[in-house]
Amino acid sequence: MGNLSTPQLLVAIAVTIAIGLAVAIAGSDGGASVGGLSVFFLCGMLAYAINWLVFIPSNIAQTEKFFDLTGGVTYIVVTASALLLSPNPDPRAYVAAVLVAIWAGRLATFLYLRIRRDGRDSRFDEMKTRALRFFLTWTLQGLWVVLTAACALAIITGSNIRPMGWMAGLGIAIWIAGFVIEVVADRQKSAFKSDPENEGRFINCGLWAWSRHPNYFGEIVLWTGMAILAIPVLNGWQWVTLISPVFVFLLLSRVSGIPMLEEKADERWGGDDDYEAYKKATPVLIPKPPG
Repeated sequence: MGNLSTPQLLVAIAVTIAIGLAVAIAGSDGGASVGGLSVFFLCGMLAYAINWLVFIPSNIAQTEKFFDLTGGVTYIVVTASALLLSPNPDPRAYVAAVLVAIWAGRLATFLYLRIRRDGRDSRFDEMKTRALRFFLTWTLQGLWVVLTAACALAIITGSNIRPMGWMAGLGIAIWIAGFVIEVVADRQKSAFKSDPENEGRFINCGLWAWSRHPNYFGEIVLWTGMAILAIPVLNGWQWVTLISPVFVFLLLSRVSGIPMLEEKADERWGGDDDYEAYKKATPVLIPKPPG
């Protein structure tokens, strides 16, 4: 997207907003409303508004330091707002909100501390110098929040109340498993990179011996758990919110996650015998025991 013209960027921004609001409208089916507007839809607009607000000083300073932190804060504010604006949230709604807050708070803090340590995020080197391209990135983050949190918002704002049954327990268990995998993988990589002896080396130990991207696998798993938690209470157009784990999978495996990191790794270690052996023996995403 770095080479898009101004008209193309404007179209991309419009499409990004339209997709998020379309999902928000679908997720609003039969849900709570305030002042004639659905709570889900209001939360969708809030996700964009927060990112646009932080974009202004970030663009002036041409800095990406608060990008990831803003993403995490947006999740927390949006889910908290959904809880406060919904008239009778049930235990399932509170569980969904707490799970989102735990994930978002942990990830935002981890990424913010990482960029403070590193001083920059190379992904933004070019885009932050072009205001419209930079604005598109912040708008995409708003879409990321809306689509990823869609199942949780459907649970919180929906009117279909059901007791927590075995499927809710299964969803929570899967969410916990994914969260643990993501946290452990992130910590293992941080510890590896902080060791001076590993300077210039690629990580191939711990969970990273099972998968080349175990943190992304964990994230896909946890949002799948959230979707399973939501299934018993979805009605009508709310079923569209099951796009959440599909979106996360496609985003990480086809767009901004794995493809970018694999390309960088190939540029850095491609041709190295150890790296090529690791790449051949280790799955790109779904973990497999080494050996």
